[in-house]
Amino acid sequence: MNNTRLAAVVLALGAASVTLTAPAASAAPAAHAPHSSRIPFTAATVTANDDGSYRLVWKAPGVRSVTVRAHGRVVARGGATGDVTVRGLPAADRQWFDFVPGRGGSLHLADRLVKLDGTVNFRDAGGYRTADGHWVKMGEIYRSDALDKLTAADVAKLRRLGIRADYDLRTASERASAPDVVPSGVTYHVADVLAGSTMTSTMPTTEEAAVRMMVDGEKFMVGGATARAAYASVFAGVADGSRHGLLYHCTAGKDRTGWSSAALLTALGVPRDTVMADYLASNTYRASANAATLAAMTPAQAKVYKPLLDVRAEYLNSGFDEVEDEYGSFGAYLKQGLGVDGGELRALERELLVG
Repeated sequence: MNNTRLAAVVLALGAASVTLTAPAASAAPAAHAPHSSRIPFTAATVTANDDGSYRLVWKAPGVRSVTVRAHGRVVARGGATGDVTVRGLPAADRQWFDFVPGRGGSLHLADRLVKLDGTVNFRDAGGYRTADGHWVKMGEIYRSDALDKLTAADVAKLRRLGIRADYDLRTASERASAPDVVPSGVTYHVADVLAGSTMTSTMPTTEEAAVRMMVDGEKFMVGGATARAAYASVFAGVADGSRHGLLYHCTAGKDRTGWSSAALLTALGVPRDTVMADYLASNTYRASANAATLAAMTPAQAKVYKPLLDVRAEYLNSGFDEVEDEYGSFGAYLKQGLGVDGGELRALERELLVG
């Protein structure tokens, strides 16, 4: 594989368990908790299994009972902690579950990954708890890898999911060679993060150089003028409730997209370890695609290019380090680097936080 092709490849990139069977029923409308209702859950996740079942896990200290509903019916009950597998739900684009505690606000959650034929890393940006006990809404903001391979069925699914705005973080050459396929009526925005960078002009020849390229790229995402303009555009869209559901994406959905999510979640008060876990999840969602890419290379080539396909804590940490070095604090980065003032930050919180 020659360097030109390699460059293209890089750019193209609890409690005891209980099983319940849910009765079939018509879909119920979404039930978000009001912002003023304190949510007692400290953890809650939905994970879709390959057999069509769903694993629901939660922790709600001090709560006597938790009821979980889907499609308007009770599908699980438990106490302050729960680990439940639900089977027999009717087919849906996304299975939504309402976690309703005996007291306090409820949570409206789904599996974070949205399965599409043409993507491997399309997922919900929400569903995380902030340090002060709020939760980031799901079903509002999405992150993804490239959208050029979406099928007609995928496009129909995105339309039903309510996607209204697409922020494309890729370079001009990426957009030209693999233009987005999106539903009609979706507003398309170019937010080219790397337009002012030369990071992809010369491919690395050693593993160490590849790691350095990724670290330097992360730093540019914080300090580069075009990167700041691109992320300012994304933040403005997120703060505008009329643009939800909004999605932002690059090619692999891991680096430029990864910083976009990391910055957004940090701005909303999500703890750093949770932000890091969301960032590193791209390694899981992209595992098969990355393995196939590396399998097409010689072992020597694969050793050099694997760092370009990975996400690593070192990369994201270099971005946060750059924030401290250049701005002194994350709040200063938001205000001085992205132009996100107090009013816009409060708008973000009003639009995206519950509890």
